[in-house]
Amino acid sequence: MKKLIGPLRQVLTLDQLPLKGALRDEQLEIFTEAGILIEGEFIQKVGSWTDLKQEFPEVEIHELDRDYVALPGLVDCHTHLCFGGSRARDFALRNAGKTYLEIAAAGGGIWDTVTQTRSLDQDTLAGITTKHANRLLSEGVTSIEVKSGYGLSVAEELKLLRAIKEASSSTAADLIPSCLAAHLCPKDWKGSPSDYLTEIAEQLFPLLLKENLCTRIDAFVEKSAFSPEEITPYLERAKQLGFELTIHADQFSCGGSQVAVALGARSADHLEASGEAEIKALASSNTVAVALPGASIGLGMAFTPARKLLDQGAILAIASDWNPGSAPMGDLLAQASILATFEKLSTAEVLAGITFRAAAALGLTDRGKLTSGQLADFILFPTADYREILYQQGKMKPEGVWKKGSFVQSTMY
Repeated sequence: MKKLIGPLRQVLTLDQLPLKGALRDEQLEIFTEAGILIEGEFIQKVGSWTDLKQEFPEVEIHELDRDYVALPGLVDCHTHLCFGGSRARDFALRNAGKTYLEIAAAGGGIWDTVTQTRSLDQDTLAGITTKHANRLLSEGVTSIEVKSGYGLSVAEELKLLRAIKEASSSTAADLIPSCLAAHLCPKDWKGSPSDYLTEIAEQLFPLLLKENLCTRIDAFVEKSAFSPEEITPYLERAKQLGFELTIHADQFSCGGSQVAVALGARSADHLEASGEAEIKALASSNTVAVALPGASIGLGMAFTPARKLLDQGAILAIASDWNPGSAPMGDLLAQASILATFEKLSTAEVLAGITFRAAAALGLTDRGKLTSGQLADFILFPTADYREILYQQGKMKPEGVWKKGSFVQSTMY
């Protein structure tokens, strides 16, 4: 059955925008008084509301009686939704002047979340993940990457990835799982970091493939986690087995982005510490540079050098990094709006960064634009001017969310 949704005051297709480099708002393709024609899970056509009604008289009409702007469904390409507990104590200690290392030494940090997450069973974690995903869906995020990484053993990482798989059947959002068993070397591991990585690669990777739990391997390359020398054999083994790679890179010190580029990773995420050499390397590659403004806000540190990355020609995506430690806000639109203010990003650059460029970080080419053949993932904002969306800095939320041609969230009626 074909469906026609409209009339829409503006439809921003994001079609014809390039994957790499800076963008001007004048490049945006905007249909006015428009409609979106969908068939099944896909968009068939975007065009004049009047013309589409005349051309397709037998379609099911979804006629709107208010002003709406349509955007592609948002893509959050870096989250940690599957976790237990809270790190509110860490946040308070940071704001009181304690350092990351001091907090970790006092029992906080990532290991605190690992301990709290390990105490929960798979079904409970699946419920938590579903709740988080459905909140993002209500805010217009229709595709969500979800990492493990709070298990840090073969058995516990399996539990998390099975929970993510279970959660995917309880939300209309697409969940794209990533294995982050290389988040840090667990405190209860008796050997070296390299020995830990070897065990994960030899014992966990085959099970991920056997159970179809994920096709993506992530790793934290940082002084407090794994060095480039330690992580490279691990990632090379993952690549040999057919996994795609993504890397937590250059958050506090450099090194991770070079590993990402050298290994052809889909993305290098964080990049707050990236300098000119790292920016140039990313810009000359097809590795997506993923900015995580939520972590900068949560930790009170510099933002990813998004403006420099774009001006050098990099692919820039923006993600929420929703996690219980450094980025508890989990509001993609608000964070992207704030990043735009500090890094002077055009509206076109922000919208590209949370739609089709974010999809590219996940290897997805069937979403992120409103054009024929793309998934019918789109969201409707209660305004007549698309510029209001970022201007409201996350306070304006979509009133209608369509996922694969179905109406999944609404406050419209």
